[in-house]
Amino acid sequence: MTKPRVVLVADGRSPITRNWIKMMQSGGYPIYLVSTFPYQPIEGLEQQMTIPVGFSSLSGSQVNTGQKHGTSVRKQVIGMFRPALLRLRSALAPRMLRAPMEKLHAFIAENKPDIVHALRIPFEGMLCSSVPEGIPLAVSIWGNDLTLHARASGLMGDLTRRTLSRADALLADAARDIDLARKWGLRDHLVTAVVPGSGGLDIVSIDRSRINTDSVLKQYGIPLVQPLVINPRGFRPGSVHQDVFFQSIPLVLEKMADVLFLCPGMQGQPEAEKWVQSLGISSAVHLLPFLSQEDLWALYAASSIYISLSSHDGTPNSFLEAIACGAYPIVGDIASLREWITPGQNGSLLNPRDATSAAREMCGVLGNENLRRYAAKNNRVLVEQRALREVVGKIVDKLYSSLV
Repeated sequence: MTKPRVVLVADGRSPITRNWIKMMQSGGYPIYLVSTFPYQPIEGLEQQMTIPVGFSSLSGSQVNTGQKHGTSVRKQVIGMFRPALLRLRSALAPRMLRAPMEKLHAFIAENKPDIVHALRIPFEGMLCSSVPEGIPLAVSIWGNDLTLHARASGLMGDLTRRTLSRADALLADAARDIDLARKWGLRDHLVTAVVPGSGGLDIVSIDRSRINTDSVLKQYGIPLVQPLVINPRGFRPGSVHQDVFFQSIPLVLEKMADVLFLCPGMQGQPEAEKWVQSLGISSAVHLLPFLSQEDLWALYAASSIYISLSSHDGTPNSFLEAIACGAYPIVGDIASLREWITPGQNGSLLNPRDATSAAREMCGVLGNENLRRYAAKNNRVLVEQRALREVVGKIVDKLYSSLV
């Protein structure tokens, strides 16, 4: 059976996009990628191009592009002013979509897809809201698309409603977001699916990487014997509260002086360096560079705790990967993660703005090896039931087929 031709509109730099493409490729889909950010070309696609949207050419360092353009000085400046720049982006970028829309229309006219799929609402879904009628539009939604970005300005809200009103199918990584989307204009009768935003986990590759844990620790100068806590979330102003995370570290160290905190993707980030210096915790914190997926999986396997203090989120792929590797999750008490965690059994939910609670929970979990083992066993079962690439592929096949 011939698979439909899909134009994927996404951030081509993102591991989430690249993993989604791998899932589609394993299903035999002809893929045409429109990336909203500059990126390294991806092998095996039918066609691909970049259409910058939302000042993406001036992007910061939340994603490792693999490219050498730009300077560390520019990244540091962007990091210092990121909250203000994001507010400016929300105000101006929605007004600058006309030219990118025209380029997208030309790409669609040339390649004649059966389906267009936007991998999030701002700004990929907004760009796709003008896709000509008669071409089915699938939209994926991320955890903060509606709870944070849609509320950033009146125009962002209007374009979010326009996107959801135009959509012919919606994919979300949390059931909560399906319900929210209907309040923002999604038609009631449309097909929906709840699947991991990255297209599911490649569990074979994850398990293979876990074997190399000791060598990866040595590579980054991380002692092999200390309890490890890993926070891979980077800086996402308004949604992930890294200030609270750093403030919790001295409180943990007062009770358990040998704990080491790993922060992938935070090396060279002014915000992280400021907190480490001002709190005097440099001996307990490793600010690491952007890591390969394989190295990150190895560090998850070595870590006792994965921590993400977010107040706006879906189901982070880092969360799924970490629990697949056996790390105990301590996360913000938000609706999407309540769909995965039973507190005190397979993870902890807490106020993401309370450093004292975060520290208390980390100390309690680090002191309870039986709890960590029990959680690791149960979380592995959850992942295998709900988050594997093969499981997601079957759901996506059914959804795409319903659109053609």
